[in-house]
Amino acid sequence: MKKAIETLKNIWSIEDLRNRILITILFVAIYRFGSFVVLPGINPSSLAALQNQTSEGLLALLNMFSGGAFSNASIFALGIMPYISASIVIQLLGIAVPYFQKLQRDGESGRTKMNQYTRYLTIAILLVQAPAYLLNLRAQAGTALNASLDWTMFMVTSTIILAAGSMFVLWLGERITDKGIGNGISMIILVGIIARLPESFIQEVASRFSNISAGGLVMFLIELVILLVVIAGAILLVQGVRKVPVQYAKRVVGDRQVGGARQYIPLKVNAAGVMPIIFAQAIMFIPISISSLFTDSHEFGGFMKSLFNYTSFWYNFVFAFLIIVFTYFYTAVTINPTQMADDMKRNNGFIPGIKPGKSTANFIDEIMSRITLPGSFFLALIAVLPAFAGSIFGVQPGFAQFFGGTSLLILVGVVLDTLQQIESHLLMRHYDGLLDSGRVRGRSGVSAY
Repeated sequence: MKKAIETLKNIWSIEDLRNRILITILFVAIYRFGSFVVLPGINPSSLAALQNQTSEGLLALLNMFSGGAFSNASIFALGIMPYISASIVIQLLGIAVPYFQKLQRDGESGRTKMNQYTRYLTIAILLVQAPAYLLNLRAQAGTALNASLDWTMFMVTSTIILAAGSMFVLWLGERITDKGIGNGISMIILVGIIARLPESFIQEVASRFSNISAGGLVMFLIELVILLVVIAGAILLVQGVRKVPVQYAKRVVGDRQVGGARQYIPLKVNAAGVMPIIFAQAIMFIPISISSLFTDSHEFGGFMKSLFNYTSFWYNFVFAFLIIVFTYFYTAVTINPTQMADDMKRNNGFIPGIKPGKSTANFIDEIMSRITLPGSFFLALIAVLPAFAGSIFGVQPGFAQFFGGTSLLILVGVVLDTLQQIESHLLMRHYDGLLDSGRVRGRSGVSAY
């Protein structure tokens, strides 16, 4: 406790870090306030049907990322997810389209253009998602709309408000990155996830203690222990790296001798991050969307019916299989062993015992294939844990989301990144870090030494 208090005093004594933390808190407070500002013409007390719709499934995940703004019919209802979707599309275009590949190689100017394209695509996505959200709002909670509203005018004005709200959230995230403690977009998502935790926690406690057959205090304590174990496993997955030693040859530059040092390439066990889960969830949402077009559920066989239930065995089996496949795919398109080997050769570096060039590329590719396999299985296990927590242990759907999946991985990764940012400020001013030994490592996988 004394060490923690001393660390907090050191953080507060650094003016720049103190200002960054206060600015971050201010922007987060603005974001949370906007999450409760309802669209004009909507009665917030009549949104029970919409809130029930967003209590489970993919919509529950979207609602969690928006901090409840989605189910509140807020001006921030669409949140930051359209920008995330646009970023994914632009990133994939950078792999497949030569023009975007050239922009990636153009340095700062190329990144600026790609950011502009990402914003343009975000607006295009918003202009599609906002009307779809409003149509769903009318279908689920039509009584919440003011009877005197002109629907066409409401659609136009609300679409503009929703689009402007999402772009304002994006602006808040960028300001947190520039003026705050960094990782602004991730911080916005983190705040949305944590905002749902107190309510979900209270619901779980009430559920355990109101029903004797649910296990009461003992079962709740077991849940917390399992949750801690899952969080520890997620931290290991996020931080796990395979260090590949690289030796740089000595050379003379002017009157100095440079090189000759041994460094490491940290190859991440989970290089794909949460992207495989996001892609797999998008695929698994297709059967549910198709089923909504049919009124008679008997038209589908047993296997197809199981794909409509996110707690069923076959749903989670297919979900886990897709995650494993997408982990290999995304790792293959983001990690380029040939380029890494060429860069190493250009800088007079080599892996001890491995010939430069093609042999080095094959060696790196082989290592990535080996470490990606356990990483993909572990990622799939974490992704399906919320479903098993709900179906086997009877955990409430809202609290079960914290037992794994995208939300847990994002939460762990952002917290580690934020701690790393704070520790870098402390060490830069000759204060002790956050840990007695070693240093905090974020998602970058860079060695802490």
